Amino acid sequence: MSFIDDDRPQKKVAHEIGCDLSTLSVDELRARVELLKAEIVRIEAEAASKTSTRSAAESLFRS
Repeated sequence: MSFIDDDRPQKKVAHEIGCDLSTLSVDELRARVELLKAEIVRIEAEAASKTSTRSAAESLFRS
């Protein structure tokens, strides 16, 4: 039996811009890159959604 409880929530990987990267392994660095790529996709999707909504509102008021 282990003292470590496997049912505990795992700490979510986070990245702080400008943090010290020298202590991270290659695998950890690659995980950070994937995390940041996913965040870029999420941000771009939100920006596109807002642009679409704004364009629709502007066309409504122009009519």
